[in-house]
Amino acid sequence: MAGSNGRAKRHFFGGTGLYIALFLGVTALAVAGYWTLLPKNTTDKDAENVSSQVELPVQDETPQMPEAAKPAEPVEEPPEDLTVMDEATGVEDTVPAMESETDAQPVAPRLVVAPLVGEEVAAFSVDELTYNETLGDWRTHDGIDIAAEVGTQVIAACSGVVTAVRDDDMMGTLVTIAHDDGYETTYANLRSSPGVGEGQYVSAGEVIGAVGSSSIAEFSMPAHLHFSVSKDGVPCDPKEFLN
Repeated sequence: MAGSNGRAKRHFFGGTGLYIALFLGVTALAVAGYWTLLPKNTTDKDAENVSSQVELPVQDETPQMPEAAKPAEPVEEPPEDLTVMDEATGVEDTVPAMESETDAQPVAPRLVVAPLVGEEVAAFSVDELTYNETLGDWRTHDGIDIAAEVGTQVIAACSGVVTAVRDDDMMGTLVTIAHDDGYETTYANLRSSPGVGEGQYVSAGEVIGAVGSSSIAEFSMPAHLHFSVSKDGVPCDPKEFLN
């Protein structure tokens, strides 16, 4: 009996039993591998489920209007220098620009020039009598006499409006011009038809006539211009006006 059992056991492990043992071993390995892989797969799936449930922040895709740009502050340009022409000489000169002030008032330029260039042959005298050779007496002299050839051009000493063009009984053909600040200038002993008219505006240095010999009161003197100045109707020294 014992020998039969031993042969049976050897036959089992050596034949069909061997295959059964191998099958069971492979099955055990497969089950172990399945359970080993199962937690990993479950974890990945759970992670996917969790990630799919996370709410992402929603971006507002509505375009934002840009803020209105503030208007640029005006840039004040620096004042430019002015170029002024001397009306008598025709020479240009540059005048530096002045900074503007709130209370500043514009002031018109005032150019004063000599009515002609020549020697003074009779001075201004209203406080002292002088001898007049033509009339042979002593009298005042309300202007200055400037020697010049007959026909020499006479110019306006300052800009203004012509208020008189006439023939005076004593001083001959004359032109009177009114200026700012109550000043008036008179140009006498001119040729007839000076070339300007009453109410006409003239600039400083503009030709208004020519030297003549029309003055009866100063006929014996050499050819000259009689130039007189008054302020508010009162005679004043022409040389002070010219300076």
